[in-house]
Amino acid sequence: MKSSRLFIILALVATLVASCKIGKKYVRPDMELPSQLDSTVVADTMSIGDLPWNKIYVDTLLQELISKTLEKNKDMLIAAAQVKELAAMKRINVANLFPDVALRMYGERERENYDGKIDNDDQYVISARVTWELDLWGKLRWAKDRSLAEFMASVENRRALQMSLVASVAEAYFELVALDNELKIVSQTVEARREGLELARIRYEGGLTSEMTYRQAQVELASAEALIPDLEQQVTLKENEIAFLAGEYPTKVERVALPEDVMLPVSLPVGLPSSLLERRPDVRQAEQELIAANASVGVAYASMFPQISLTSDFGTESDLLCEILKSPHYLISGTLLQPVIGLVKNKARHKAAQAAYEQAVYSYEKVVLNAFMDAYNAIVRFNKTQEIYESQYVLERSSRSTLDLAQLQYMNGVIGYLDLLDAQRVYLNAQINLSNAVRDKQLAVVNLYKALGGGWKNE
Repeated sequence: MKSSRLFIILALVATLVASCKIGKKYVRPDMELPSQLDSTVVADTMSIGDLPWNKIYVDTLLQELISKTLEKNKDMLIAAAQVKELAAMKRINVANLFPDVALRMYGERERENYDGKIDNDDQYVISARVTWELDLWGKLRWAKDRSLAEFMASVENRRALQMSLVASVAEAYFELVALDNELKIVSQTVEARREGLELARIRYEGGLTSEMTYRQAQVELASAEALIPDLEQQVTLKENEIAFLAGEYPTKVERVALPEDVMLPVSLPVGLPSSLLERRPDVRQAEQELIAANASVGVAYASMFPQISLTSDFGTESDLLCEILKSPHYLISGTLLQPVIGLVKNKARHKAAQAAYEQAVYSYEKVVLNAFMDAYNAIVRFNKTQEIYESQYVLERSSRSTLDLAQLQYMNGVIGYLDLLDAQRVYLNAQINLSNAVRDKQLAVVNLYKALGGGWKNE
């Protein structure tokens, strides 16, 4: 009974002493953030980065692709498994704060013969051992904080991966739709030039034009037809890319017919600069890694101080199995371990941990700077792609009118065939450039949404 009281008293004293936790508490580095993200608008607390991805990408076919990717993508599955691994490691470090209890059952049956005299030396033991390392200086608590930060970093890594995957699928989808549209434009151009070639043949055979005009029409048709195989190849490769992201073998990808069929938000508030640090998972991951590095410094510092462990054994021991419960025994011991020769090593480990923390600080600051560069660049692209689209739209309309007029003048003999070909080339390029401008507008939305930290929230 006295031994139990002694152990309880020692445990209470240890708990009181363990309230001491040496080391520097983590403080987020001051980055002196800019006052606003977009100088063209008034700062707003709202941001599209706060919206779940299914509120940004409302195309149902695209939503299905994103959902499938988040469920089956191999990198996502790897990240999820890593989260489980670090969650288990976190529980181990939390358990180290509490006593370790082990049950021991031992039996031995021995016969010895000394000059014909049989001697029995049997032994039976049942005991429980309790071992507790007292966390006097906070080493175990720093280790717990480190494992928690590493676990949270893995969670943020998974979120960052999801953010990137959502953006990658959306980009590939919009590019695929744009390639379909470009292929459609070129195919229509090929049909128009086949009709033009037939007309040129009739006029040539009728003596109205020279052979040069007819041959030139053949060249223009061939050059347009040569574009189709390359576009078909790009379409197939883009479909394969989307299938790979979704964790599938190459397959047909369902999508809308025209780029204009994809609906996207018109108003895109960017939010405040400070909220970018809380919203972007890559920044949050870098901060958790910084917290873990700070905790490692605490572990290394606390390791230079004495380590005290309490050990107690409670059980029974007897030479006869039937009387084992009649022979109780107990043992209580304490161990003080103070490194002497290893003190130099521990000091070196502490300095190494401090240097690693300094690297983590710079890494965090670099991630923050990169996040703001991404956000600023995405805002610029979003604003400028709208202007480019409007210019390309005007150019496409003008070139279409010019082509209509050129065809009429050519039929009436006012202009030559080369002038008509120039108008056709300009209109083809204008159509393709307008299609690409629509695609670039869509990609600008994707990049802005990703840069603002959007895409990792499901609901």
